[in-house]
Amino acid sequence: MNVAVIGASDNSERYSNMAVKLLKEKGHTVFPVHPRIKTVEGLAVYPSIADVPQAIDTVSMYVAADISTAMADKILEKKPLRIIFNPGAENISLEALALAQGIIVKNACTLVLLRTGQF
Repeated sequence: MNVAVIGASDNSERYSNMAVKLLKEKGHTVFPVHPRIKTVEGLAVYPSIADVPQAIDTVSMYVAADISTAMADKILEKKPLRIIFNPGAENISLEALALAQGIIVKNACTLVLLRTGQF
């Protein structure tokens, strides 16, 4: 599964970094997205989801609503099958736009979903 992690961090204590690491361990193809970081867990980081060269199955959000709202068009243009809003990243307006386009939306923790086999 191709997973974009928006708000990926190179700080190993951040949940977004842990998600990149665990997604890799579970065999997913991970595309970290952050405008100012170059690598996360040995992976190249894309400045925008629009720069990701592959189709995206799941977007895992780790940014605040004001940031994800600003990138909503780019996220929706990638036509992901699912968006996961991790705790603190909830965005009601982006959720509504995604649902209107038939995108599955979850307000959940990517780490918990992965660890419990629900991802």
